[in-house]
Amino acid sequence: MRFQNLESRMVPIQQRNIDTDQIIPARFLKTVSKEGLGDNLFCDWRYDSAGHPKPDFILNQPAAQGAQVLLAGDNFGCGSSREHAPWALLQYGFRAVISTSFADIFKSNSLKNGLLPVMVPPDVHAELFATVARDPKVTVRIDLPAQILTVPGGGQVEFPLDSFARHCLLEGVDEIGYTLQHEAEIAAFEAQRVGSINTLAY
Repeated sequence: MRFQNLESRMVPIQQRNIDTDQIIPARFLKTVSKEGLGDNLFCDWRYDSAGHPKPDFILNQPAAQGAQVLLAGDNFGCGSSREHAPWALLQYGFRAVISTSFADIFKSNSLKNGLLPVMVPPDVHAELFATVARDPKVTVRIDLPAQILTVPGGGQVEFPLDSFARHCLLEGVDEIGYTLQHEAEIAAFEAQRVGSINTLAY
């Protein structure tokens, strides 16, 4: 799915060091399908022991419904490597996560699966939490081509992203899809290479 521009409300979860086992507990990793993982996102925080939604958890509240941006605490996605973490976030409906920092493996897995990690300075991060606490309906706008986050009130901040990841997100492809975009050039190169080898053989 291509990512260009996104305007959305935010779901705030301010806790720091949210690890991948909290995002999607290990017992849900047996599947190789992405389907249904969104229902188990933050499962141990979201449901009680009987499987009933906890009314005080943000994802179970009306303000969270339909939001596509998660506003998360520092060092989001730490812990073990698992692609199921960005899968679960995407399956729930999130397209981007805003934080001051992301674990490297989580960030890499996210970018490979179409989830945009938006890294912002601590002061912008703190103001976003304060703003959404005052008014849960405020929105942010993400302009991926320009790598600009527009915050409530109109202020803008540039976020870092390497050019290859940006290209793949804009085109809606992963690394294999990127390679396939150059299938004709690869085929031409291989044909030329094989021809050269055959010529040398004689």
